[in-house]
This record gives sequence, C-alpha cells and structure tokens, in this order.
Amino acid sequence: MSERTFIILGASLAGAKAAEELRERGFDGKVVLVGTEVERPYERPPLTKDYLRGESEREKAYVHPERFYDEHDIDLESGVTATAIHPGSSTVTLEDGRELHFDRLLLTTGAQPREIPVPGADLDGVYYLRTLDDSDALRLRLDAGGRAAVIGGGWIGSEFAASARQKGLEVALIDPLEVPMARLFGDEVGSFYRDVHARQGVELLLGDGVHSFEGDGAVARVKTTGGKTVECDFVVVGIGVAPRVGLAEAAGIKIDNGIVVDEHLRSSAENVYAAGDVANAWHPFYKQQIRVEHWANALNQGPAAARAMLGDEAGYERLPYFFSDQYDVGMEYSGHAIDWDEVVIRGSRDSGEFVAFWLQDGRVAAGMNVNVWDVNQHVQELIRSRAQVNTAELADPDTSLESMVGAPSTDN
Repeated sequence: MSERTFIILGASLAGAKAAEELRERGFDGKVVLVGTEVERPYERPPLTKDYLRGESEREKAYVHPERFYDEHDIDLESGVTATAIHPGSSTVTLEDGRELHFDRLLLTTGAQPREIPVPGADLDGVYYLRTLDDSDALRLRLDAGGRAAVIGGGWIGSEFAASARQKGLEVALIDPLEVPMARLFGDEVGSFYRDVHARQGVELLLGDGVHSFEGDGAVARVKTTGGKTVECDFVVVGIGVAPRVGLAEAAGIKIDNGIVVDEHLRSSAENVYAAGDVANAWHPFYKQQIRVEHWANALNQGPAAARAMLGDEAGYERLPYFFSDQYDVGMEYSGHAIDWDEVVIRGSRDSGEFVAFWLQDGRVAAGMNVNVWDVNQHVQELIRSRAQVNTAELADPDTSLESMVGAPSTDN
C-alpha cells in the first residue's frame, strides 16, 4: 500500500477533503494534490458573503490550516497546472515538464465562470466572482462605494447584490427572466426572492438582457437588449459556470455536462475518478446522472471518492443540498426537481418564514426551508420515503413532517 501514489488534480474543497479522507482512512502511500491557484484550498461560500463584506478574515476561508498538509504528508503543489492526462500509462504531465505516475487519479477541477459574449466585456471594471482573488478585488471595490450593475439573478448574482446593498452601494440587477431563478424554483418561490431584493432597494431590470458594456477604457454603463441604459461604476457578471473538463476530454474520458462517473465516482477511464462541480454522477436514488455545483456536494463527494479509490463499494447517494444567505433571509434546499407537478407552501411566504415542497406524482422531490430551522432532516426523510403525501397536510404547519413519512414505495 505504501508504494502506491494517488494524485488529485484540483486543489479545491473536494480535492482537499479527499486528501484528508485518504489519510484518515489509513492510506500511507503518496498523496499529491495539484492546484493551479497559488492559494491553498479554500471554500467558496464566504466569497459572496461575510468575507466579501469584510466581516471575516482570509484565514477562515481556507479548508485547512497551512501546516495541515505537511503534518499529514500531503504533497500540495500550488500554482501548478496539469497539461495532460494519459490513462493508458497512468501518468499526468505538468506544465513544468514533470510526468507523475499514479495508481489512482481523482479529478476535482471544478468549474469556471461563463464569460458574457458582448461588446465591451473586456473593459476594466467588469468582474467575475469565482476565486479568492476575485473576492479580494471586489471587497476593495465595495469599500470604495458607488453603483454596481449585476448581470444574472442566480446565486452568485443575487448573493453579491445582497452583500453590495448591505455595504450601502446602489445596485441594479439585470436578468433575462421575468422571475429570477424561476427555472429552479418556479414563479411562486422565485418571485419571493425577487421581492426580497426589491424591498432592499435593488433596481430590478427583469426580462431584459445585456447588449453591450460602454465606457472609455473602464465600464461606465450597460446597454440592455431592451434599449435601457444603466449607469454604473463597475459590473459583476454571474451567468453560471461550466465544468472544467478540458483535460479529461483530451484524455478520451467520457464527457456529458461534466465528467461522467458512476455511483462510485469512477469515470470511463480505469483508475480515474471525479468529484465536485466537475462530476456528473449517477445517483442511485434519482436513477439519473446529476451534476451538483454546491458546497455540500464538494464537501461530501470528495471524501466519498477517496473511499472509493481505497476500494469501498458503498457508493455516493447523498441527496443534493445547498444553502444561501441574503440579507436576513436564510434557506436550505434538499433534493432534486427539474420539473414538478405542483409546489406546496407550508407557512406564509409573505412573512418570509415558510417551507416549499416540489411534488412529482404526489411525492416530494425537493424541499426548501426559508427562515424555518431544524426541519431539513425531516424534509430529506420525506423525500427518501417516496411517500405519496396529502397536500393539505403538507401545507399545514400543525401537521408534523415526521408523521407524513410513510413506508417507501416499490415503484421506483
């Protein structure tokens, strides 16, 4: 065992937690963690929230203390880029010419922001928010004040908009959907978040897109496809991310909305695994490939991949989960619903305290608690039960969720 080498490409949360798990499980071979960024692995949620606003220190963003990697004999190669994977010879080529042999390879290369293809996108003052350096730059920009134009009403855009308003900046948010996040939540829940931002003073330009950015060297205004002009001091673009699959694709590994892996996080190439944002994994519960871009998935899937690399056949079947904090609104979402028959609201959406359920064939496929706590476990149990629910009871806060968990059905 001690002669084996496990390489992890991607010094991300998923990669760092995988390396930690290998040592926790007693693997005493060589562990090499390769990261393109010069930073050691860090977590992304603070980058749009407390760290961005200057409410927490840089050190709190890191996954592990600096000494952790030496203490656990993990070879952390920071600021190093892999240029090729060779599954046939079980080697990885690095940009400095080194060729490393592996017995197992884990790809945790994450995702990269989608760039906006409009005139003026290369002007100074047009930002993306993905890395710790990005957050540092925008942290300074927030301290300078002014007016921000945010492109995209998804999680990155909406969380940045909330942080900017909390710092006292004027914010205009532009999104092509009439109801932001309607594709994920539907109109009823999506409009709740729209209204939250409106009450906080965000100027909402919905159902509109970006035609161009304008300015003399630096962005000064956004021209929308609807003919409006939005004056601004800077722009933040948050229009989604794309999985980093270049290395895997060039190596002939199967790609389809990420690196395709089975429930054990094994790719189509022998001894090559993937986890985190880049992995499109077979989910035993939902019986489909699912790629999840959220913190909890990276936190848990990385260690699961490490266990699989060590021969554990348990598989990965955690329900997708994510959270968000905007202003005084906190939420947790569990499950996976890309389409649904109806949305049931428990509690009062207007009060800002409710639980939403997305139903398919009378069963809960996903649930989200908003400013209602200590219920997420019961939501997950209800999803896993596959119980057909009485919608009137589901909507009634006086009916306990535990009582609604029936015996699992056998038709799935």
